Amino acid sequence: MRGVRWRRVASQIGRSVVVWAASTLTMLVLAVLLPDFRLQSADGDSATRIAVTAACGAGAFGVLSAVAWPLLVRLLLLVPALVLGLLVFFLNGSLLLLALRINPSGHGEAAPETAVIVAAVMSAVASATGAALAVRDDETYRRRLHRLAARRRRSDPPCPTTPGLVFVQLDGVGHDVLTDAVRKGLMPTVARWLATGDGMQSAGDDDRQTVDRVQPSGDDRQAVDRVQPADNDRQTVDCIQPADDGPRAADRIQPSDAPQTVDRVQPTGAESQTTDRIRVRADGLQPTRDSPRPTADGIQPTGDGPRPTHRLTPWRTDWSSQTGASQLGILHGSTFDVPAFRWYEKDRGEVMVCNRPTSAAELQRRAMLHTGDGGLLTVDGASRGNLFSGGAGEQALVLSIAARRRSRENRSRAGYFAYFSDPANAVRTALSFVAEVAREIGQSARARLRRQRPRVSRGGLYPLVRAFATVVERDVVVAAVMGDMLAGRTAVYADLVAYDEVAHHSGPCSRDAEKVLQRLDRSLALLQRVAEHAPRPYHLVVLSDHGQSPGETFRSRYGLTLGDLVRAGCGLHVPRRADRTHSGAEARAAVRAALRRPVEEENERHRPAPGSEPIVLASGNLGLVSFPDVPHRMTKEEIDARHPALLTTLANHPGIGFLLVRGEEHGGVVLGAHGAEIPLARLDEEPGPLARFGPGAADSVRRTHSFPHTADIMVNSAFDPADGEVLAFEEQIGSHGGLGGAQSHPFLLSPLELSAPVDDGELCGAGHVHRVLRRWLDELNGPQIPLTEDTTATENTQATQAAKDPEAAKDPEAAKDAGATEDERAA
Repeated sequence: MRGVRWRRVASQIGRSVVVWAASTLTMLVLAVLLPDFRLQSADGDSATRIAVTAACGAGAFGVLSAVAWPLLVRLLLLVPALVLGLLVFFLNGSLLLLALRINPSGHGEAAPETAVIVAAVMSAVASATGAALAVRDDETYRRRLHRLAARRRRSDPPCPTTPGLVFVQLDGVGHDVLTDAVRKGLMPTVARWLATGDGMQSAGDDDRQTVDRVQPSGDDRQAVDRVQPADNDRQTVDCIQPADDGPRAADRIQPSDAPQTVDRVQPTGAESQTTDRIRVRADGLQPTRDSPRPTADGIQPTGDGPRPTHRLTPWRTDWSSQTGASQLGILHGSTFDVPAFRWYEKDRGEVMVCNRPTSAAELQRRAMLHTGDGGLLTVDGASRGNLFSGGAGEQALVLSIAARRRSRENRSRAGYFAYFSDPANAVRTALSFVAEVAREIGQSARARLRRQRPRVSRGGLYPLVRAFATVVERDVVVAAVMGDMLAGRTAVYADLVAYDEVAHHSGPCSRDAEKVLQRLDRSLALLQRVAEHAPRPYHLVVLSDHGQSPGETFRSRYGLTLGDLVRAGCGLHVPRRADRTHSGAEARAAVRAALRRPVEEENERHRPAPGSEPIVLASGNLGLVSFPDVPHRMTKEEIDARHPALLTTLANHPGIGFLLVRGEEHGGVVLGAHGAEIPLARLDEEPGPLARFGPGAADSVRRTHSFPHTADIMVNSAFDPADGEVLAFEEQIGSHGGLGGAQSHPFLLSPLELSAPVDDGELCGAGHVHRVLRRWLDELNGPQIPLTEDTTATENTQATQAAKDPEAAKDPEAAKDAGATEDERAA
């Protein structure tokens, strides 16, 4: 042990000397290149004297950065995040000037603006050199990442040895986009988990059910971590093995008592069972088998090689395919009464917007009241970069708490200090931020020069918003998740919005979006590496909240907005030039929250002035029309009596797919072109305009009709099944929020050690995903949060009841009672 300790000390000293030498060389080169930066006296010095001056200055700068930087960041916790990023350069320059002043030679001198440049370059070189030296040193890497987490939890009891779960949400990445990226080699980490090689091959749906029973052999010094699912007919055993270069995570490995034979039995429908021998690799991540095994969604590895460690499962969203509804359902178990990304509530006279902090807090409160529990992360959980907290005790960059501006948990914006306390991290992020802004400006200019279509405006502040989403938010959230893993938290849920922001403006399948997917894959690889050094084992689950459907905007195709079309149908004045509809991407709200600015837009007044003119709101390719002067949800007959041409104008427009309105006779009614009028109760037999939107569309429409705050007229844009394109009512060429195409088909990527998300059938709705994630937490750590009722079953019953009795939708409590079972009513 003493020899190992001395080798580590010697290795650390050697790395420090190399970094010091690199910093010294950088300072010498900059002294030659920059006229306002010199390392010699006015009379001239020898080369040796100049080298000594550079060495002393580089050493003093390094010591000051290590000692003074955390103190400076603590003093700047109240500064907005983006401003803090810009101050990094000036603070580093000040430290360099101080280092030159205390230099024993006393010959160093630099102008203030030159000092900023020199300090930034030296920090970047020192960071790159240190990272290059430590990339193969697992102990150094683990110790560096563990520093902050150990400091925070030093007084806490040791964390459990049961596995934890880390949920990483890749915002807006659809199932098809992920599989295409794997095929193209853009996401090698995900490809390695799925073990797809160079291609993917479809397999039967009966392969969803997989039974793994793994027992290690005695000669391999295997480590077995047993996980028992809730279902007795399935048992999964996770085999964890130290890496080739030495035993890792020995404190959480339980060796087997005796050598045993390893068999895997995989049922395939009615066919006979097949058995193949398993050989467990030394890294414990990818057990090798003598025959391929398909993943849950029918993706099968080709040829010999590594075997999959994860299964890929598609799932389907509700009608409102957007982060506000999906993440609320995933974290809190209910999407009830969330009809869109933004909607008008007549009883409160207020426009609700999912990415407005006050609205997010209200939606979270309603969901907790509706389900009767605090959320998925209530027990030792952490929420990072999300719209909602999920009941977590540890929260950072969570929008629903951003409204509490003077609260203790929001004052320091937890997570920023954990990242910016390291000056190398701060400089790297600041430089990456500038590079991303330049990249966006260049890509936007290239799109204009090539006259690409479709295309939306990407000027103004958008380059800064994109850089925040793809650099700052990603780096800070990933760093916070790493801290949670090294602190041993039981459940962590994080949202990375980079792809969603870029795909809105560049397109879901654009080259710009593919570059973002590559960087997100590297983030996943980093989290996997950190899991190897965490104090407890972790399972990494990757999922998305929705996809995105491509297509040009409604305004660019027809020269008018949905609001203009509604005004024309109502006989109101239509402006000669159509106004642009602002984008409501999640990253814009994150920037405003970081800057402590309210999330408001020109056409989204918190409380619109009362009047007879309709309020028209857009959520991707879903539009909502409300008449604020009518206190209840208007019926088709009332709308026809008030505006005889409105519904006909909307239903027959080529850019409109279908309408949903309330009818006096049949409850909800779907309207389409050429006079199509189909009651909700008959949609299964006669889908009408919903036929092209695929299976599940009728159920989604019926459920939305049951919500108390559904708009007077729900408008879904047209959809072309041939190319999967929709027409967004916002300024987005990659949109989501309604029905049609890939936007309704996100994914769930889960380890094979966990039970299958579904045995058969389809994973439908964010509430269903919530129950799957909760089941996995129960399997790993025992019951987390007692279920008081089957929320989704109740909501589905409410939707059916509302289709038969529209008056039940006005009173959610009455609808809830109507959906109760006989036993529940008796209780």
